[in-house]
Amino acid sequence: MFDGYDSCSEDTSSSSSTDESEEEVSPLPSSLPIIKNNGQVYTYPDGKSGMATCEMCGMVGVRDAFYSKTKRFCSVSCSRSYSSNSKKASILARLQGKPPTKKAKVLQKQPLVAKLAAYAQYQATLQNQAKTKAAVPVEGFSWGNYINSNSFTAAPVTCFKHAPMGTCWGDISEGVRVEVPNTDCSLPTKVFWIAGIVKLAGYNALLRYEGFESDSNLDFWCNVCGSDIHPVGWCATSGKPLVPPRSIQHKYTNWKAFLVKRLTGAKTLPPDFSQKVSECMQYPFKTSMRVEVVDKTHLCRTRVAVVESVIGGRLRLVYEESEDKTDDFWCHMYSPLIHHIGWSRSIGHRFKRSDITKKQEEHFDAPPHLFMKVKEVDTAGEWFKEGMKLEAIDPLNLSAICVATIRKVLADGYLMIGIDGSEAADGSDWFCYHATSPSIFPVGFCEINMIELTPPRGYAKLPFKWFDYLRESDSIAAPVKLFNKEVPNHGFHVGMKLEAVDLMEPRLVCVATVTRIIHRLLRIHFDGWEDEYDQWVDCESPDLYPVGWCQLTGYQLQPPAPPQTSRDNQSSSSKQKKKAKSQQYKGHKKMTSLQLKEELLDGEEYSFLQGASDQESNGSASYYIKQEP
Repeated sequence: MFDGYDSCSEDTSSSSSTDESEEEVSPLPSSLPIIKNNGQVYTYPDGKSGMATCEMCGMVGVRDAFYSKTKRFCSVSCSRSYSSNSKKASILARLQGKPPTKKAKVLQKQPLVAKLAAYAQYQATLQNQAKTKAAVPVEGFSWGNYINSNSFTAAPVTCFKHAPMGTCWGDISEGVRVEVPNTDCSLPTKVFWIAGIVKLAGYNALLRYEGFESDSNLDFWCNVCGSDIHPVGWCATSGKPLVPPRSIQHKYTNWKAFLVKRLTGAKTLPPDFSQKVSECMQYPFKTSMRVEVVDKTHLCRTRVAVVESVIGGRLRLVYEESEDKTDDFWCHMYSPLIHHIGWSRSIGHRFKRSDITKKQEEHFDAPPHLFMKVKEVDTAGEWFKEGMKLEAIDPLNLSAICVATIRKVLADGYLMIGIDGSEAADGSDWFCYHATSPSIFPVGFCEINMIELTPPRGYAKLPFKWFDYLRESDSIAAPVKLFNKEVPNHGFHVGMKLEAVDLMEPRLVCVATVTRIIHRLLRIHFDGWEDEYDQWVDCESPDLYPVGWCQLTGYQLQPPAPPQTSRDNQSSSSKQKKKAKSQQYKGHKKMTSLQLKEELLDGEEYSFLQGASDQESNGSASYYIKQEP
């Protein structure tokens, strides 16, 4: 993705105040139009000053046009805002090891030291992550090529509040200028040049070197949060040379005038961007923490599991009784499937006690405050009751919304739900949803939104009508007002690309597309796979990520599946196994919903299995339908 860039550890020149290792480098040819740097201002070989970066808003412009004698701000407004910005003063003061002060003096004295400290900390974080985990490149797949060749659009980072930089992405957009390594250069040392963002796709940006105008021959994709992309002015603080690409050195004789013209009024990354990225990549969950998590073989209960590893906020949990550590479960740290130790007992949820009488010394309970909090509900008045009917996403077949029944009301707003016509006699396939869950819906939701509702297995009176079914089953619908009606302004649109967890095999993160949007509900399609593998997911699900998330965190990305003809053998082999007892889902295996339910009823264990999708009709309407009396 970095198109042949050298890694940061290969920098061949460094500032004396950084922690980077120094190495002997060859002197740069004096004939090259190199733009050297001095502080925040570009200084040219003739000794005259050129461009400056506003320390408040990041605006790049002609130094002589900047405000005040120090030329640190582009306007009076930025100067005043900066002086009164105690938050920035406090942050930089902490970086310098000084107590916070309300005065701007701290910011004025050593901005270089502060920025270098932030960058050094970010570099150390990246190096530590590289030692513990390395991204495994997907052979033959490139997000950049995939998006360019098909003119795809990716969901913006701001759609994913749980992802790194999701809440502080700011106004990074097309046209923003950055400093990146110059790969079109034959110098023996690593040099840089300015590039502009041509297109954004999640964390990834298509960059074009300044001076190439409309020539896209050397355009390249780069992860904006990566270690090789910097705000304009970074070279100045780091003592790195700016060298125009070899292909365009002949185009201009006055590079000063060129940069003045191109960078005046341009935006760049915030000065503390790398520091924010580093902070967002710190996760509160640590290895050896104990949690309660859903039992993947019996959805109705939870078990104790231990955090084995943390990658990008995703947890690999190993069930405590697994001696060889192969019985595991993947989920995000904000998943509703994990809870603190003692949660099941506190709400009356079924729990499988561990055969291990004493926990290992290195294991410790995760603090309750680390877990995602659910919205408080008032259960004193009208509330859900056992036997009430509703519609719910089937956790064993996430492509289907089914007729369901409330089987048990737990404490703190939690409900045990069963899928009508497919329940085990002992209730071992019930599953727990909170009353505010976006995965349960009032009676009539599918009809009003033109989604095909999956009727109870064996129900012969088709097409299914709720009014008739309620009368025949002598039951009532759960009141509409008890359901979560909040629809956030999520920013997703049909056709957007993203990286999504295959919840039927939650260790996999795949290339995916949003194909339908029903208020806050998204239909996620896994590229290259049939529609029957689609999944209904909430817009705020922690199992959805921006394009480039896997590369940023070092997680393995699953590319689109090959054409159907190359999967015929896999299809036939999976069909031969359909009679297997208690078969667990081990990837994308083709199974109809009928085969899936038969296996669940016949088997002793219940797994997250993939089923067939219902046919859908496009369209949208109001979220709820008026219930018939």
